[in-house]
Amino acid sequence: MNAQSAPSVIAEEVQRFDALGDSWWDEHGPMAPLHRLTPVRAAWARDVAARHFGRESEARPPLAGLKILDIGCGAGLFAEPLARLGGDVLGIDPAPASIGVARRHAEETGAKLAYRVATAEELAAEAARFDIVTAMEVVEHVADPARFVAAAASLLKPGGLFLASTLNRTLKSFALAIVGAEYLLRWLEPGTHRWEQFVTPEELALAVRQAGLKVVERKGVAYDPLRRTWRLSSDLSVNYQLAAKKPRG
Repeated sequence: MNAQSAPSVIAEEVQRFDALGDSWWDEHGPMAPLHRLTPVRAAWARDVAARHFGRESEARPPLAGLKILDIGCGAGLFAEPLARLGGDVLGIDPAPASIGVARRHAEETGAKLAYRVATAEELAAEAARFDIVTAMEVVEHVADPARFVAAAASLLKPGGLFLASTLNRTLKSFALAIVGAEYLLRWLEPGTHRWEQFVTPEELALAVRQAGLKVVERKGVAYDPLRRTWRLSSDLSVNYQLAAKKPRG
């Protein structure tokens, strides 16, 4: 199967992100918002995984020995921090140029992880299994979120953990994530997101349950304009993240 012909893939979305090239890792470039979000998301993933697998989040390294798949990894902005936390990480993406950038950056930084041009469906067909599967800022870019979540869930080992972050489909998210972030503040290129593709927490939770997983945590992520930083929040109305576990039996 060609990576860009997989059921979950929207070819236009892949082409848009593939065109970013080396600007993926420019902290002041088009991916600047993700660079600011990544430390918060990585710390949340570390803490949720530490609780789930019975580890201390302050331990070094806290994710050692865990096999992790980062779906839709782009150029590795989230995959590299997972590797630095000790995870045995594989990042996959249907965009070849993005994977090329990810590999070059890993070589430059000495990050120990692997990348592959592939989709969740391809790995599921190979019966690959992981302790943790992540999909950060991916669900709102796929053709069929429920089908995508099912494919991601099938890649988990029994007792494994699924971590996802996405955008809620609310008037507030339209005002902040589309009008504000793309057209007023120009944090992102106009057209980066399509509001109708945003996924509500209820929709994502339903997809997770239908895939045989159990939701264990939901957290919002809010922007502090004074400190120009992101923080975890109880507000799920714009950015939010979800953790779900796969039963052991």
